[in-house]
Amino acid sequence: MKNMFNERVAKNRQDALNKPGMVGKAVKDFTLPSTGSHAFKLSEHKGSKLVLYFYPKDNTPGCTTEGADFRDRHAEFERAGCEVFGVSRDSVKSHEGFKAKVKFPFELLSDAEEQVCSQFGVIKQKNLYGRKVRGIERSTFVIGRDGVLAREWRGVKVPGHVEEVLNFVKTL
Repeated sequence: MKNMFNERVAKNRQDALNKPGMVGKAVKDFTLPSTGSHAFKLSEHKGSKLVLYFYPKDNTPGCTTEGADFRDRHAEFERAGCEVFGVSRDSVKSHEGFKAKVKFPFELLSDAEEQVCSQFGVIKQKNLYGRKVRGIERSTFVIGRDGVLAREWRGVKVPGHVEEVLNFVKTL
């Protein structure tokens, strides 16, 4: 079991090493379960600007703050012609509760199998209270109307981040 875990971490680390060159390239289509009783399919959003923000876990302080920041600026993202989606490994059921509790006006996508997390290279080995754990590195990606990755932020610190993303989106 431990060897499989180490192999998976090594694969994700290698995948992540290949990811920085993603900016300027078309994002491969994917489908994920979503809140709102439907699936999210990237190709169905071609023609729209998209923000995909990856966060570690529902109902945790940093993730709640980040989501609330996107919530509070959501109307500005809409005026900029941009849709916002949050992504984590939590279940749709967990997402539904989190979305209702914090009153998110956007959908949350469930990547329990880490398909899209791996595609974007956001699974990392992290330290949690002195223990090494595997989890999502807080990251945000902006995809242009043409389906091409326009910008990425990795290792995000929450304060001021949403404003920076919004300012970038307005330039597209």
